[in-house]
Amino acid sequence: MEKQYKKLLKDILENGEKKSDRTGTGTISVFGRTIRHNMKNGFPLLTTKKMHMKSIMTELKWFLKGDTNIKYLVDNDCNIWNGDYEKSGRTDGDLGAIYGKQWRDCNGIDQIAELINGLKKNPDSRRHIVSAWNVGELDQMTLPPCHYAFQCYVNNGKLSLMWNQRSVDTFLGLPYNIASYGMLLLLLCEETGYLPSELIGSLGDVHLYSNHIEQAKLQLTREPYDLPTVKLSNVDVLRGDFDYELMNYKSHPKIKALLSN
Repeated sequence: MEKQYKKLLKDILENGEKKSDRTGTGTISVFGRTIRHNMKNGFPLLTTKKMHMKSIMTELKWFLKGDTNIKYLVDNDCNIWNGDYEKSGRTDGDLGAIYGKQWRDCNGIDQIAELINGLKKNPDSRRHIVSAWNVGELDQMTLPPCHYAFQCYVNNGKLSLMWNQRSVDTFLGLPYNIASYGMLLLLLCEETGYLPSELIGSLGDVHLYSNHIEQAKLQLTREPYDLPTVKLSNVDVLRGDFDYELMNYKSHPKIKALLSN
């Protein structure tokens, strides 16, 4: 997985075209890329820079709870949505009809509950899809979903997950997305009894912000360590609750970079 991630960084640096963006930062960008990871090879948390696992897991719990208020994140030392909230001009703490709302109450449908039920009762279905791209509510969102849908696939008692992402902040955001959907796959396996198989990312506008280029070059000089593993307990997906233990995680030092909002 990490070799694919580094290959993606190199691809953008060598082939990316300059593009403007809503943040005004500027990017170099390529379009239409795929990454794949077999979960038997370890938990997909990058080792070529130190990752803040707690923030990733806090945000995932927040999504699964159907929560859209920034208070839960801030109370749990997760600040990745602070900039978007401040830029929104809101004062009630709410970020609008974003991921959690769509996952758990999309036009009255609890998509996560429906997904788990479908995986158990009709594993061969081709409709195991959860979408956060609710066209009728995009104007109610602080930020339209970047990772806008995911699909699950069952074969021979194994569960795979593919997520679709329209906009990919490759240096800061994508490593979080990879680990988040990797954990979601493991959680769904806990709920359904399937074994974890492949994690796949289908990526649209894959970019590096102009102020992340030197950081990406530094990361490319680092050799990956073996991936860690995860031990789960007290899993209740529909309550957005789970405990985890990250084991044997060895990484290179953190690489600082500004988040563009």
